[in-house]
Amino acid sequence: MASAGDFTYSPAAHVLMVLGIAVAATSLPSQAYAIIDSKTGLAIGLIGAWRYGWGILHFLRGVVYRSYMYPRMKRAAMAKKREGFASYLLVTSFRIPTETTIEVYRAAFAAALKAPGPATVVASIVDLSDLRIIKKLYAAMVADTDPVDLVIVRIDGSGKRDALASGFRAIARLFPAPDAMVAVIDGDSMVPEDLVEQCAPFFHDPNVGALTTDEIAEVHGKWIFQQWWALRFAQRHILMSSMGLSRRVLTLTGRMSMFRASIICNPDFVAQVEVDFIDHPRLGRFKFLTGDDKSSWFWLLRNGYQMLYLPDVMVKTIEDPPSKSFFGSAAMLMVRWYGNMLRTNRRALALGPRRIGYFVWWAILDQRLSMWTCLVGVTSAILATLLVSPFTLLVYGVWILASRYAITLSLLTARRQVSIVAPLLLYFNQIFGSAMKVFIFFHLDRQKWTRQNTTLAKADRNWLATYRKYESKLYQSVSILALITACSLMIGITTIPRL
Repeated sequence: MASAGDFTYSPAAHVLMVLGIAVAATSLPSQAYAIIDSKTGLAIGLIGAWRYGWGILHFLRGVVYRSYMYPRMKRAAMAKKREGFASYLLVTSFRIPTETTIEVYRAAFAAALKAPGPATVVASIVDLSDLRIIKKLYAAMVADTDPVDLVIVRIDGSGKRDALASGFRAIARLFPAPDAMVAVIDGDSMVPEDLVEQCAPFFHDPNVGALTTDEIAEVHGKWIFQQWWALRFAQRHILMSSMGLSRRVLTLTGRMSMFRASIICNPDFVAQVEVDFIDHPRLGRFKFLTGDDKSSWFWLLRNGYQMLYLPDVMVKTIEDPPSKSFFGSAAMLMVRWYGNMLRTNRRALALGPRRIGYFVWWAILDQRLSMWTCLVGVTSAILATLLVSPFTLLVYGVWILASRYAITLSLLTARRQVSIVAPLLLYFNQIFGSAMKVFIFFHLDRQKWTRQNTTLAKADRNWLATYRKYESKLYQSVSILALITACSLMIGITTIPRL
């Protein structure tokens, strides 16, 4: 969350930012802007127009969803609201700090106590110390007359997928009503007290299979980490709102999503979350280690369920960066986030636009396209600076500051305040994130949890694994060379010889 006394959020900081951009823009000599009228400016501008147009479309769709569509959906859901239905809160915990575990389960029990009907908290845990903490909290918060039950499921620490599957089966043994709500909560996420009351009525629509909510982060780490997560969740809010207009979000976040009980109890769904495989045309079949949220999302997408976004329900997550280094943490987290996305992307596209909706299908396709188009601008600018005009990079830098600051201001529709550091972090996410996506795209079989010491077991000494490793590097190198060649052709540095 943003610090109350952080100068970078103040109006004075924003005034200085605008003045700085204006000074930088007017300080460049007139010949510097000649690049805009050249082939270089046209090439960068066309790609930029596409990317900004797509971003503006998401922004406008998000505004329409939050201001018009969602209020209507909520009124319709609340009109069907009924008392007395049971709800279930499944919390998975592994290697979570004790103080975080206490806060998470305190919030879960508070939400269960405030539920309109009987509630059951299912704790899927590994450590005996967590068991003692949870039982003490339950005894302290829940009276004998309260309609709140506690179910403990202990596993051997074999991973989150096993923890979820064990929790799902425990809920199935309770025989919940088909339209009952099951909240799947990560061990570092704190839900609001009115969670069940706000979310459960949406499941009375049989077309709704799952939903997720807005998030805000409490970051344990350096100032830059706090800024980065605040920006990430603000962007997430806008994108989720846009996809909410299509009633199919692009992810059911593992931090906190809710599912229809009939889905949680479906053996096919449980099997896909527990053990998921990817069939890759080059890398063959390999196990999906991380990304349980993508497995559940794909199952619902394939089976035609709606997946909603509730922008007025806020879940607080505790973020502990995996490394003290900002770049190191960003790299590790992006490998997991983008790896999960790209591993599921191909099979989601294969469902086709008629089955999942044209906008949703195109948004999934854009996940593949954006990692290349986002690199076109900087690649072209560097080439043009070296081979066309030394002013290119300066003009490009001013444009980046101005355009990213405009995007930052658009985030005010998602958050009450924004930081002047956000434009730089936006550009970092674009370039560094795209570079990480390109790397991951050619190494989809590389997986690792940031919290768990779990990696995908593979025979590195096997000749086939060694061959695939170098084959991946070759494909990546050729693709990067193709990007550079395409950029040089667009800006006129390289020409195709006539035969």
